[in-house]
Amino acid sequence: MAVIDVTDLSKRYDDHLVLDRVSFSVEEGEVFGVLGPNGAGKTTLVECVEGLRRPDAGTVRVLGLDPLRQSPELRERVGVQLQETKLPENIRVWEALDLYASFYARPRDWRRLLEEWGLADKRDARFGKLSGGQQQRLFIALALVGDPRVAFLDELTTGLDPQARRATWELVRRIRASGVTVVLVSHFMDEVEELCDRVAILDRGRVVALDSPAGLIEGVDAEHQVRFRLTDREGTDPVGLLGGLPGVSGVTATGDEVLVTGRGDFANAVTAALAREHVLVSDLRIDRSTLDDAFVALTGRSLQT
Repeated sequence: MAVIDVTDLSKRYDDHLVLDRVSFSVEEGEVFGVLGPNGAGKTTLVECVEGLRRPDAGTVRVLGLDPLRQSPELRERVGVQLQETKLPENIRVWEALDLYASFYARPRDWRRLLEEWGLADKRDARFGKLSGGQQQRLFIALALVGDPRVAFLDELTTGLDPQARRATWELVRRIRASGVTVVLVSHFMDEVEELCDRVAILDRGRVVALDSPAGLIEGVDAEHQVRFRLTDREGTDPVGLLGGLPGVSGVTATGDEVLVTGRGDFANAVTAALAREHVLVSDLRIDRSTLDDAFVALTGRSLQT
């Protein structure tokens, strides 16, 4: 069942069209990603869905509710972690959770949230003394204190070190496992590929593709590579053996090193041919297309440009 429906959503700031007839839906229980470069319109889109901004055209329904006309009712059922979230430096962790809990008619027990999100030993710590990862755990706990059915997480791991990012990913998985639908806004390819069931790629205010990360990658008509080292070079002609296989576009052998390029499912044909001819290899590596390749194919530019 769709918990979010967006149809032909448009938003303009003066002469700049930020969102151009954006449409998508989010199914119950999934992690739905909104991926795009800075300035693509991601945050404006999510803020329109949350009811924080008024779109110029189109319709939005979240849990069957209009985010603008039925905002008080919707606020009781969604949790939000904004891209720019700040708390007073001297507010204590328990004070922040207690304050946010007071905003809801039926909040969760914030003391249990302290335990669930690894903040029990930081209960009396001031916000300004928390590490980046601890602050993110607090922001997630604040987004969940109202016991929402849908959680919006905007640029959740920006500014975190690699270890803290990985730890935060695990927190997102825990949110999803608890039955909460998650909308994850990000410009990190690896984050979206790791966490999301489906992803909408937003570029210049338009959804240019919507599919699972794997589906987007499979749709890229790009060459892949298989690399390996021949354990016994004598008597083996890799060009003759592999050059005519389906999908193979080229074979290069330099000493014991072999590079095979091709499209589609050619890698399976390569490994099957090697096994069939009893050719022993080592250091075999398959370099497949990535979500970044898909983005470049769809938009004509890298996500970082």
